[in-house]
Amino acid sequence: MQKRTLGAHGPQVSIVGLGANNFGGRTDAATSERVIAKAIDCGITLIDTSDNYGNRGGSETILGNALGARRNDVVLATKFGLPMDDSGSKRGASRRYAMQAVEASLRRLRTDWIDLYQVHFPDSRTPIEETLRALDDLVKAGKVRFIGCSNFSAAQLREALGVSEHARIASFVTCQDQYNLLDRGLEKDRLPIMRGHGLGLLPYFPLASGLLTGKYKEDAAPPAGTRFAGATPRGNDTFMNARNWRLVHELSDFATERGHSLLELAIGWLVSQPFIPSVIAGATRPEQIEQNIAAAGWALTAADLAAIDRITL
Repeated sequence: MQKRTLGAHGPQVSIVGLGANNFGGRTDAATSERVIAKAIDCGITLIDTSDNYGNRGGSETILGNALGARRNDVVLATKFGLPMDDSGSKRGASRRYAMQAVEASLRRLRTDWIDLYQVHFPDSRTPIEETLRALDDLVKAGKVRFIGCSNFSAAQLREALGVSEHARIASFVTCQDQYNLLDRGLEKDRLPIMRGHGLGLLPYFPLASGLLTGKYKEDAAPPAGTRFAGATPRGNDTFMNARNWRLVHELSDFATERGHSLLELAIGWLVSQPFIPSVIAGATRPEQIEQNIAAAGWALTAADLAAIDRITL
């Protein structure tokens, strides 16, 4: 599988990654382990999780149990900052908590180091310099190789990069943000900052929670067992709204006219963006791994990309 550099200075990773947000939640341990094994067998080298996934620690625990001797075969990314208890004491990006959170993640993941450690959400209660100096110490200690952020605004990202540059400490190499054919909002503000500083974009919800797979139909109830099946109508409105359904229909027609599926278009379009080192796609069954990898094989032309822009922008 094709590989790209994780940001300007990070390691090489496969252009298709594995998102572990379902492990320990929608996907039980046995199925998760089969998905992980399939991903590695197929050449996926980037696995992304969070300490919060899988009911607070379940995803990391499953990964730690599943990887074993294959730990060296993957670039392991995780995040910290979301609540890990009901009291609210285990959360945020303070130095004190970052040091606790990394040790807990290392134990669950059964590893001595984390390849990419990401701040899951900005912490308004903690100065970003405090967070970055803590992460820099973790890098120097060898417990973390590279650092990244997720869900930062343009102003927050600019401030963080400025602090790292001024203090000459570890700097973010990636940003993980929502980005897909239905949501291109970051192109207006955050993307120019990322590209100017050589940061890679790791898009989450690359398939718009499944809306870009073709499995949902506008006039039909969500299939049982899918992400939207148990959600409230208000919760579904984030993706299932009139504007997005119009785009889904137009993009589906675009893909069909060229002999491809909507899934292939969604992933192929992301792979076509040079600032994206890897498309982190979730999977609840081993066969979805092969589908995601195959979808990345559609090489979109400049004319294709221009036509997609006319539909989505």
